[in-house]
Amino acid sequence: MSKFWNDKIKEIEPYVPGEQPKDKKYIKLNTNENPYPPSAKVIEKIKSMNLEDLKLYPDPDVTELGKVIAEYFSNKINNKITYKQVFIGNGSDEILAFIFMTFFNAGDKVYYPDITYSFYPVYADLFNVKEIKIPLNDNFEIEIEKYFGLDGHIIITNPNAPTSIALKLEEIEKIAEKNPSQLVVVDEAYVDFGAESAVKLVNKYDNVLVVQTFSKSRSFAGMRLGYAIGSENTIEGLNRLKFSFNSYTIDRISIEAGIESFKDDEYFEKTNAKIIQTREKTSEELKKLGFKVLNSSANFIFISHNKIFAGDLYKQLKENGVLVRYFAKDRIDNYLRVTIGTDEEIGIFIEKLEDLLGNNVN
Repeated sequence: MSKFWNDKIKEIEPYVPGEQPKDKKYIKLNTNENPYPPSAKVIEKIKSMNLEDLKLYPDPDVTELGKVIAEYFSNKINNKITYKQVFIGNGSDEILAFIFMTFFNAGDKVYYPDITYSFYPVYADLFNVKEIKIPLNDNFEIEIEKYFGLDGHIIITNPNAPTSIALKLEEIEKIAEKNPSQLVVVDEAYVDFGAESAVKLVNKYDNVLVVQTFSKSRSFAGMRLGYAIGSENTIEGLNRLKFSFNSYTIDRISIEAGIESFKDDEYFEKTNAKIIQTREKTSEELKKLGFKVLNSSANFIFISHNKIFAGDLYKQLKENGVLVRYFAKDRIDNYLRVTIGTDEEIGIFIEKLEDLLGNNVN
């Protein structure tokens, strides 16, 4: 601890990201990365760029990418989204931090599930916001009635992480309808794997703000791109914060790659479909091995076994070259979160599980 740290840095508990090991090669099923590369058109675009232009600043407004995203969703939901309704950030985590800084005053309340993305409590602490956790039910589901008529803004990850369970769009809408004076932030990092996006609601409810990322369904975890879609007034607030903090959050390469990704919708749909297919097959195979597998609308599954403790199984899998995610937290400390990899990767994972379960049961 340095004597120069301020009081907040001395006491805060930072977010702990998933392991990115450097000691050896693992089958990585721990950080919800896409097992497939970005679109070939994205890669070719990056290769063809005039890299001498990197001497110049990028567009601080990220206008062209914003227009492409707005057009994409306008066509998808059959309702006009303008580029002024789109905010682009350096990954969705940055956007979530901007949301806390833009829409919360110190001491305000924020509501979210007791089991959800573990960055939210860090942001609440960092920005002096009072978190109020609403318990999931015994099936790890969000009970929407508990979110009606609240006196603070709301954040819902849909599908939820790490549980993988999604709310229906009409349930999200009901929460927005019952909280007209509160912002309802819908964090849709995994929405493309089986849930319905709340972007359909942003023109009907000015209190709905949707956050999405390129990291998962668009294979851009190493690129760092995310975006938010909401009313023009809401997005203007995020831009006011950005231009008071860092005008150039998105680099030139990321902008061009992002544009090309949205243009190649065929590849996007194909790889998502492959992940969904592998997820369903994997879930069935794990159930045959005695695992409890929650219904997943994400690119991961949440699993538990009654004959071997999850923390022990995590360690044994790691020793055998397979990384999954384990959370030593109340209510979920006997569950593992497993990212859906390629069929080959999942095949090795299942094979290792069969060996380990046999050794532990016998």
